[in-house]
Amino acid sequence: MVVFRIDRRSGVATYLQIVRQVEQALRMGALGEGDRLPTAAQVAASTKVNPNTTLKAYRELERMGLAEVRQGAGTFITRSLARAESEPDSPLRTALVEWMERARGQGLGPEDVRALLDSVHEAVYPPAAR
Repeated sequence: MVVFRIDRRSGVATYLQIVRQVEQALRMGALGEGDRLPTAAQVAASTKVNPNTTLKAYRELERMGLAEVRQGAGTFITRSLARAESEPDSPLRTALVEWMERARGQGLGPEDVRALLDSVHEAVYPPAAR
């Protein structure tokens, strides 16, 4: 089951943080087709988020074709976004882990790494190309 982490200082709407975390879990293979998402009450209990916010996120996931709300049963994942290249033992992921370890070894902090990744991401995937 996915555990949501909400950053109230991020400036990103809470429901979008939930949507993005589900998308990331789908890409990484942590969630797959048929998996059940936690109930709005469970999310509220663990994150102190209003249950309606979670329901809004789940409706957005449903609109995106990633989840399905089944009355009385819960919200279930309808498709995966995982690719072999992002699995834990993939060569790309291994290379990225090694790069991150080198960056940390050279004194870069989490914010430095994020800024560098964002910069390279924008250069390789310009907004117009997405």
